[in-house]
Amino acid sequence: MYLSTVDRPRTARGRGLFLVSGNVLALGAVSLVTDISSEMVTAILPVYLMIGLHLSPALYGVVDGTYTGATALLRLVGGYIADRSQRRKAVAGFGYGLSAVAKLGMLAVGSSVGAIGAVIAIDRTGKGLRTAPRDALITLSTPPQQYGRAFGVHRMMDTVGAFAGPLVAVGVLAATAQAYDAVFVTSFCIAAFGVLLLVLFVRDHRDKQPPKSTVAPSALRDLLRRAPVRRLVLAACVAGTVTIGDGFVYLLLQRREDLSIAWFPLLAVGTNLSYLLLATPLGILADKIGRLKVVLGGYTALVLVYLLLFGPVRGWPLLVVVLGLYGFFYASTDGVLMALAGPLLPEGTRTTGIALIQTGQALAYVGSSVLFGLAWTVWGPASASRIAAVLVVAAVFIVALLLRGIPKSAEQPA
Repeated sequence: MYLSTVDRPRTARGRGLFLVSGNVLALGAVSLVTDISSEMVTAILPVYLMIGLHLSPALYGVVDGTYTGATALLRLVGGYIADRSQRRKAVAGFGYGLSAVAKLGMLAVGSSVGAIGAVIAIDRTGKGLRTAPRDALITLSTPPQQYGRAFGVHRMMDTVGAFAGPLVAVGVLAATAQAYDAVFVTSFCIAAFGVLLLVLFVRDHRDKQPPKSTVAPSALRDLLRRAPVRRLVLAACVAGTVTIGDGFVYLLLQRREDLSIAWFPLLAVGTNLSYLLLATPLGILADKIGRLKVVLGGYTALVLVYLLLFGPVRGWPLLVVVLGLYGFFYASTDGVLMALAGPLLPEGTRTTGIALIQTGQALAYVGSSVLFGLAWTVWGPASASRIAAVLVVAAVFIVALLLRGIPKSAEQPA
């Protein structure tokens, strides 16, 4: 994992495709291990809730929205504290630790939907606190002209963990005669190892930062006064509003193809395989041709995913194409959007700025998930998916207009 290189300066270079600093590789290793833990649980959660506990699509939409966005405002809290204290590693570490402890909470909740929601909220609180400080550390460990590459490498490593997590869960269930408690205990142990990697190998960046007194509560207002930042936050909200949850996509595939429940966790594996293969190449491509173009290409792929869910293609070709396009969507948007944001944000309040963008996107996602669940209940899954596709098309044009005048230094660094 090249973790021994973490002390090199941010301009340090490796060889070949992984031309990134050691700190980025260390952060990638932490995310890789953590995602193995997280995906062990999340890969089985949709089918457990809707088939095991017989939740309606509308109620599942509420739970799914909670899973991703209910603690979104804590991203701002984590971002502000990290900038104020200049201790981004400490804030990220607390978030990783909180998510690890939440895995043990799943042992006690049983089949109570309310208790499951509470544990999910704790887990997402940890994610909300850690995401912005981690992404800010990536930008502070990387020259601006290589942001796309750095986020691509990080997201690729992150997705290796997401790819392995469902496989580990399936293996644990097979070895323990479907003992879900064993999955939760194993998930906690792996998450704890991820926290240990963060403590030992990730280095904070506190040089060239303003004094703590300059990072005032008004920092958020000052960021929003910047027109490029304001447009980017609005674009992220628009994109989040038209993005439905992974669980809905996989449930629709499972129902369309009448897949066995035992195969359900492997749908996420297919998406993550595509994501991890494409994340770094698309990040490099974004640095060369323009990050906005790659982001818009990703949302175009999402339109095709929603249309194909009830299109003419059936069988294994449908699974391959949909999961491949879904992975392309994530590889084109997740890290690339943060790379697009990096040069627009002042270094001293960059974590707060990244948190602001992620919070807007996550809050919009809450509404999207709830509304899609209601649309499924009222009009059926086919109509709901086609409506979602039309809305994504509209969002592509809106995002393109909002970010049309974005500074070239953010769109395509020299």
